[in-house]
Amino acid sequence: MSRPVSVAVAGLGTVAAGVVNLLRANADIIAARAGRPIAVTAVSARDRTRDRGVPVAGLRWYDDPVALAADPQVEVVVECIGGSDGPAKALVEAALAAGKHVVTANKALLAVHGAALATTAEAKGVALAFEAAVAGGIPAIKAVREGLAANRISRVAGILNGTCNYILTTMREQKREFAEVLAEAQKLGYAEADPSFDIDGIDAAHKLAILAALAFGRPVDFGAVHVEGIREVSALDIALAEELGYRIKLLGIARREEGGISTRVHPCMVPVGAPIARVDGVFNAVVAEGDFVGRIMMEGRGAGGGPTASAVVADLIDIARGRFTPVWGAESGALKPEPSLPMDRHTGAYYLRLMVVDRPGVIADVTGVLRDNAISLESMLQRGRAPGEAVPVVLTTHETSEASVRAALARIAALDAVVEKPALIRIEAL
Repeated sequence: MSRPVSVAVAGLGTVAAGVVNLLRANADIIAARAGRPIAVTAVSARDRTRDRGVPVAGLRWYDDPVALAADPQVEVVVECIGGSDGPAKALVEAALAAGKHVVTANKALLAVHGAALATTAEAKGVALAFEAAVAGGIPAIKAVREGLAANRISRVAGILNGTCNYILTTMREQKREFAEVLAEAQKLGYAEADPSFDIDGIDAAHKLAILAALAFGRPVDFGAVHVEGIREVSALDIALAEELGYRIKLLGIARREEGGISTRVHPCMVPVGAPIARVDGVFNAVVAEGDFVGRIMMEGRGAGGGPTASAVVADLIDIARGRFTPVWGAESGALKPEPSLPMDRHTGAYYLRLMVVDRPGVIADVTGVLRDNAISLESMLQRGRAPGEAVPVVLTTHETSEASVRAALARIAALDAVVEKPALIRIEAL
C-alpha cells in the first residue's frame, strides 16, 4: 500500500477530536477505501496542556495554525477552528496558496468567503472540501452537487439547525415556553452559552447559502438570505398549530422562481403528515427537488463529534483517491449570478395570531383591514369568550404576498383592541 496521506488538523475541539478518533478506530476500512492510510501528523490548538480526549504525543504541534500551511510534510489541512474570519480564514487562505488540499466544517467561512476561496483552489488545482459544513453526518453536499448533477433543481430546503429543532420539539411535546427550554438546552449542551447564532437563524442561513449555490449553480450569496429565528415562537402558537394540523419548524428554503432565486430562513408551519414534520429533536433533514429525480429527502444527525467527523473523513478519502470536483459544482467562470429575490416578493399562505380585547366589532375591524389589502381568509379560530379581556384570534390565509401581509399587520397592530404584537408564521407545503 502507498505511503499514508499526511493530515494536519487545526482546532482540537469536539469535531477535530472526533476526526482523530475515527481515523484511528476505523483505520483498516479507511485505508482500504482511500487506497492508502490516512494519518494525522500535525495539530494546532491554543492550549497544549488541555486534555481533549485524544492522544497527541508524537504529533508536530503548532501554536500558530497558519504555520500548518508551511509544513512541507503536510498534504491536507483540516480546519476545525470555526468563524468566518480570523485564524480560520487566514489558515485556509494560506493552505490553498501553498497548494495544499483543505477540508473544513466551517459553514460561516464558506458562506461569506466561499467564492474567493474557490477561485484560489481552482487556480492551485487543489480540493476545498466541506461535506461536514452542512447537516453534519448527512451527505447533503455530495447529494446536491454530485448525485443530482444531471438535474435542474427547483428547490432545496430543510431543517438545518439541530438546536432550534430540539427547542421547538421540546416546546411542543412538553408544552413549555421558549426561554425555559432554551435554558435547559444550554445545560444539556445542545445550545451554546451564547445561543444567538443558532436561535436567530444565522447558522441555518450559512448552510442554506451553501446549498443554494450548489443547487442553482450560482455564486454563494449569504447576504441575500432573509433570516428570522425562533425567539418569538410561543407555546401558544405551537399548540394552536397542532390544533390546525400543523407543526412549527425552523426551515431554510431556497427556490428558483420567476425572476430569480429566493433564499429564506424562518419558522414555518408544515402539515403534520409531511415527512419533515416528523423530524424531531436534534436531527436535521434536507429536501431537494429535481426535474428528473423528483423529490428526495435525507435525515440524520446534523452535529456532534461523530457525525461531523464522519463527513470530514469522507472528504479525506475522496482526496486520497484523487476524487474532487469544483468547489461549487462547476468552475467559477461557469456559475451564473442569477438575481436574488427580496422577501417582500414571497407569496404563500400565512398563520396570523392576534391577541385582542373581546368586544363587539373587533373582528369586523380586523377583516376590514385584510379586505383592504386583498387578503383572503382560509379559516378563523377563536377559543372561548372573555368579555373585556384579551383572547387569541387565529387567522389562516389563502395565498397572498408578503408585502400585503406586512402592510395589513402594521394597521392591525395599531388598532386599540389589539394588545400585543401580532404573530406571523408562514405556512409551507414542504
